[in-house]
Amino acid sequence: MSCRTGLFLFIGAALALGGCGDGPTAPDPAAPGAPRPAGPYFDVRGLLDAQVQQLTARHPSVTKHVALRGGTPETVQVPQVKWSDELQIFYQADINKAALRGAYRLDSTTEASGATRRTYTAQPGHPNASVTRLSVLSAGGQPQELEATLRQDNVLFSGQKALRLSLQQGQLRSYEVRGTQKLIFFDTLRYQTQAQVQ
Repeated sequence: MSCRTGLFLFIGAALALGGCGDGPTAPDPAAPGAPRPAGPYFDVRGLLDAQVQQLTARHPSVTKHVALRGGTPETVQVPQVKWSDELQIFYQADINKAALRGAYRLDSTTEASGATRRTYTAQPGHPNASVTRLSVLSAGGQPQELEATLRQDNVLFSGQKALRLSLQQGQLRSYEVRGTQKLIFFDTLRYQTQAQVQ
């Protein structure tokens, strides 16, 4: 196995492990339009379902830049992507769950461009709120950028992830995952993945 292949497999394993214990499993994004209860917060799941459907139909390639432990980024071109798996980590930013009602404060501001930014911040006293902050920038009723910060602490490991999606005219253009993960008995792992949709 090449160093590059090993790096991408290691990052994938780290991201998958980081999803354990975050509460209920994310719904299957391969079934867009499946019934879901309306929530009081931004519909992250609905946005991702729509993107998975669009991207699966469009078959774009992806250019990825991956760095581990602050090293030089490795670049790879991925010609075929299974989008339901690729975007699965972003479903962790879904805060529309019954257990999280009332867990977030909403602040709304208008940017100089006229776009609206809505920021959901977790309030004290809600230990189930693994998403500490969710920010959505929208213009003309369409999301342009989504950013989320997630934290996780359990007996096996602790970690934090920063997620970012950028959209243009309703289509995903780029996405990024940055994080740290500390497994018991191991050093802290720092990783970063940036991807550009072609």
